[in-house]
Amino acid sequence: MTTSASRVTDALGITHPIIQAPMAGGTTTPALVAAVAEAGGLGSIGAGYLSPAAVTEAIAETRARTARPFAVNLFIPQPFTADATRIDRANGHLDAFRAELGLSRPDTPARYAPDFEDQFEAVIEAGVPVFSFTFGALDAARIQRLQAAGTCVVGTATTVVEARHLETIGVDMIVAQGAEAGGHRGTFLGDAADGLIGTMALVPQVVDAVSIPVIASGGIMDGRGMAAARMLGAEAVQMGSAFLACDESGAKPAHKQAVLAASDTPTAITRAFSGKPARGLRNRFIDTLGPFEHELPDYPVQNAWTKDIRATAGARDRPEFMSLWAGQAAGMARAEGAGALVARLADDLEAHWTRR
Repeated sequence: MTTSASRVTDALGITHPIIQAPMAGGTTTPALVAAVAEAGGLGSIGAGYLSPAAVTEAIAETRARTARPFAVNLFIPQPFTADATRIDRANGHLDAFRAELGLSRPDTPARYAPDFEDQFEAVIEAGVPVFSFTFGALDAARIQRLQAAGTCVVGTATTVVEARHLETIGVDMIVAQGAEAGGHRGTFLGDAADGLIGTMALVPQVVDAVSIPVIASGGIMDGRGMAAARMLGAEAVQMGSAFLACDESGAKPAHKQAVLAASDTPTAITRAFSGKPARGLRNRFIDTLGPFEHELPDYPVQNAWTKDIRATAGARDRPEFMSLWAGQAAGMARAEGAGALVARLADDLEAHWTRR
């Protein structure tokens, strides 16, 4: 195994075994995705929150910037209940934040999440090179439909059991998401706490359990982490926090500043913002709602009801109310262009690999 060539790079048509994580919510702009692709990595559009029309637009804008392969990621919908009692209880807490921001409680959302069926059809119609998914398992029929159109399909696993399931339903590759990873957890079989396995412990167990390529994710920020993941059998790495502070990232300025100022201990896994466990930098919102997390509605209900607070906080540079998603090694991020980051990572990997 060399530092760059692997089944992942060969299948995806990329130069470096580096995948920019599909961070939803506006972070993965077409400019970021294209810059990563042009530098020889795989850029990913985080399309989980986008309307079908916006999915189509994001793909078109990315294609206008690059002819190289890139990925589109969607969230697999899970059953949920919009329990009125839990919603009212949650809004009782959220109204205090709204008052501080000068907001009134919004009307009940018309829908709590975009229509997955229509999102998926937009992806199919666009004919993207790579499709990845998280929060669940795509059904085998849709996987086969994508593959028949020439699309590589990548699933997300946080345990060996999930990885085996994904291989059984026919995915081409698996992202092994370690507990250190920032943003939402991808656990879909068993309790969320069961999926909190460290990257360096998870990757070799998944590699041993499946025959398809494994991509390591979580806490990897430089060539040292990349080389370690490769030694454990991963054939590429997926990195999110490393790209958060890039020039082309759509993360809010306050989010970028918080990431660049982070240390090794400031993150927490919380349900406060979305109703689904996610790792982010601790702030007043997380600390205030922490004792009441068990009362909050599930995803995507809580996510919809906190949208007004998060959007206003982002526009006003109020990080204490923002979902500052980041991994445990976020403080190693740098402010630079995405292309320069990919080049630096590739060189760093090569340097550490030759010294092993």
